[in-house]
Amino acid sequence: MYFLFFVISFSASVIGAVCGIGGGVIIKPVLDAAGLMEVGAVSFLSGCTVLSMSFVSVVRSLGTRDKVIEWRCGTALAAGAAIGGAGGKEVFQYAYSHFADSSQVGAVQSGVLLLVTALTFIYTLNKHRVRTYHIRSLFLCAVTGLALGLMSAFLGIGGGPINLMVLSFCFSMTTKQAAANSLYIILFSQFTSLIHTLATNTVPEFPVSILGFMIMGGVLGALAGGRINERILDRHVNKLFMVLMAVIMGINIYNIHMFL
Repeated sequence: MYFLFFVISFSASVIGAVCGIGGGVIIKPVLDAAGLMEVGAVSFLSGCTVLSMSFVSVVRSLGTRDKVIEWRCGTALAAGAAIGGAGGKEVFQYAYSHFADSSQVGAVQSGVLLLVTALTFIYTLNKHRVRTYHIRSLFLCAVTGLALGLMSAFLGIGGGPINLMVLSFCFSMTTKQAAANSLYIILFSQFTSLIHTLATNTVPEFPVSILGFMIMGGVLGALAGGRINERILDRHVNKLFMVLMAVIMGINIYNIHMFL
């Protein structure tokens, strides 16, 4: 079982580092489908893995020649995401404590993730026809980041496909720019989400050794994915992203059926 958790976290982090989606959007539904742990533990483990993966990815990007992170706008987005991350965790804990069965929370998470993924899939197919914007207001950047952080922390996915859609539509970023800035946002939202969980003493029960294997998978996956990202073109990233969205939608449909 430990090897399985490592393989899932490593594979998801490789793809997440290439596409800029954090990896949690893969880890969360896959572990839910496997039924190896309850919903709260899966969300926490997924968030910790994404945090380690995004930290390594952002640090790597600082040493590259391609300055793809837009520091002014990206930092405002990240600051908003940090607040949203704590808020999203609060929403999750409220839902988790008020639903009679944790499977109901899992069904809600899977349903929201399915909707978000479907919208992103449709947008990506048609984005060459969509007029994009170039928001520069720091206030609007922070509000956008807050919304992204809130959703990602509630779903336990880090950032996911919605980050790329919003960064493309609102800020006219290219695929690789959106990927780098998405991971920057994810780093802050997941960090505050973790701090909130620790501060409120709501860490779920799970074998600590599994967390170690998953973090190791996240770190190694970020390093491998970063190297791949440097060598492939935007159109190849787009193709990988589209295939991934289709797979994630299928897994979430299965999860909704399983939870209900």
